[in-house]
Amino acid sequence: MDNFTLDFTSSLILESFAIPQDRVYPAFIFGMLSYCIILFCNLAILLTVALEKRFHEPMYLLLINLPINDLIGATAFLPQLMKEILIDSRSISYPACVTQAFFIHIYAGGSALILTAMAYDRYVAICCPLRYNAIMTNAYIMKIIIMVWVTDLIMMIVLFSLLLRLPRCQSMISGTYCDNPSLLRLVCSDTTINNIYGLFITVLMQVVSVGMITFTYLQILLTCLKSKHSDAKSKAIQTCATHLVVFLILEITGLFTILSYRFERASPFLRRMFGASTLIFPPIMNPVIYGLKTKEIRSKIVSFFRQKVLPL
Repeated sequence: MDNFTLDFTSSLILESFAIPQDRVYPAFIFGMLSYCIILFCNLAILLTVALEKRFHEPMYLLLINLPINDLIGATAFLPQLMKEILIDSRSISYPACVTQAFFIHIYAGGSALILTAMAYDRYVAICCPLRYNAIMTNAYIMKIIIMVWVTDLIMMIVLFSLLLRLPRCQSMISGTYCDNPSLLRLVCSDTTINNIYGLFITVLMQVVSVGMITFTYLQILLTCLKSKHSDAKSKAIQTCATHLVVFLILEITGLFTILSYRFERASPFLRRMFGASTLIFPPIMNPVIYGLKTKEIRSKIVSFFRQKVLPL
């Protein structure tokens, strides 16, 4: 038992990207710019919806959860990555590693659940337009939002409670950031329960989110094809197509990252690339596709900058 430890003060080593010395500053600048874009775009959507009373409607109340979730994921990952690049240090304390992993999993679960709730909202709006206001009341939307976050939190608290009970005998994290699979690889005892529970919540999330989104968008597509209004039909199809692209990118990158831990032959470089992509590109694309493409939000943000920023 001398090699086993539950010490929460020890440091771990991240297998980050091997960046040549002459590319350190360009890589750091890229990371900084990506984080600044994520902060600016998501905060713009968040503050616009929160401060403008006319946006306190079901669709926007659901939408506001997406930038919150994206900020959680990006903030859990990018500052730590930029620190590694700038000071050329790959060490991270165990508590910091667990905290990072927890919030990255909150982000991953939240993305799937929030996009599922938003797909349901679009389904009711397009397929049942006359009943939309009766069904999607603010009170009902708040229940959906609370259920999304509580479900996400409970699943991740259980996941990491199962992890923290186990002793460690290794210190090398096989990735650019900490997550549950990489932390489990440090454990020297039986992880069967952890693997079963991890597989269970992964399958559950995939079945619920993919099944619900596939069903709702198929119904939306059928409704649009039956519609006699060509403008409304093309607008709805275009909106659904962009939403599905974002969801598919999230699903493909996320699933590859998860499955790569199950197969020893999977390329570590590809795992790191796909893992980083999951935490960088959706938080950049989501506010553009789900927020800035919405005419009302875009016009409000442009109006704010014209009145408050440009005069300075």
